[in-house]
Amino acid sequence: MQKYLTLADGTTFTGVAFGATHALAAGEVVFNTGMTGYQEAITDPSYTNQLLTFTYPLIGTYGINLHQNQAPKASCQAVIIRHLDAEITHHDYQQSLNDFLAAEQIPGISGIDTRALTKHIRVNGTMQAILSNEPVAATDFASLYKVLAKQLDKQPCLEQESFHPLHADYHVVLLDFGIKHAIIQQLLKQNCSVTVLPYQTDFETIAALNPDGIFVSNGPDDPTAYPNSLPLLQQLEHHYPVAGICLGHQLLALANGAKTYALPFGHRGQNHPVKLLASGHTIMTSQNHGYAVDAASVAQTDLKITAVEGNDNTVEGLAHKALPVISVQYHPEANPGPLDGQIFFQEFKQLMAKEVLQHA
Repeated sequence: MQKYLTLADGTTFTGVAFGATHALAAGEVVFNTGMTGYQEAITDPSYTNQLLTFTYPLIGTYGINLHQNQAPKASCQAVIIRHLDAEITHHDYQQSLNDFLAAEQIPGISGIDTRALTKHIRVNGTMQAILSNEPVAATDFASLYKVLAKQLDKQPCLEQESFHPLHADYHVVLLDFGIKHAIIQQLLKQNCSVTVLPYQTDFETIAALNPDGIFVSNGPDDPTAYPNSLPLLQQLEHHYPVAGICLGHQLLALANGAKTYALPFGHRGQNHPVKLLASGHTIMTSQNHGYAVDAASVAQTDLKITAVEGNDNTVEGLAHKALPVISVQYHPEANPGPLDGQIFFQEFKQLMAKEVLQHA
């Protein structure tokens, strides 16, 4: 069965349907440069409502192990690949990628030139796209996109959950904007009990849980789409140590008076160099974001830049000059990706330890 990917500028790619073969999709088309980790990317809530392209040409080689999912449900709109591997030999696999996407009701398209698509996005910027079963005429794109866009209401799972290691040193309240399970696992490895709350939770409810620290998660969308969260973050950072990752990093920047902006085509992959300004060391990181903090705007705040991206010098880390608040744009938990940045979780624990000692 043929499938058609049509971009907003009229560029069209024709391929073969897989996954939920008859389903249609619309959304922002983005690309991920990772050579592995397709399952973790597909189930990363930060890809909510996006058409996810993998630049590595061979996808599906080791199948799907449901224990590796980063969220209860995949929330991307579609998966775009060069070649779907149907010969799976990995000893841990439970499903093929094709069967997994069919069960998740997510359409896929294979057999297209993902290199050409990626280069097109890099030159022209991220844009809207439609995945359809019939060719889409340029004159019909806007009206069809409007119809299909009504289904862009998938949201990450937002509900209260609690996680407890055998011996907990500290209690962390995690505000869930679209959390990856690997972040929770890293906090548990630091011997922290974790209570996950929807990001709409009020200050009184959080305070009643008596947390030692607050963690602001990753998630989808433009950070300026969450204006109601900024007063809460402002209040929390004056009472508790606070850490943020990705969207959480951007929201903490906004809450402190900085600004954000859309990148031309985002950072999505596992090979992004980040320079840590305090040490001068460069680490390799996993990233997944389409927005960044405006470096010039940080100078007008009580924040300082602690890390920058090695390729384009965008802001990758922030710290408050007076309050125990830290954040990073990259994903220190990896899954998949390099483990260089996992020290961030230790730094957060150290902030909580220092705060507890001061109030002892």
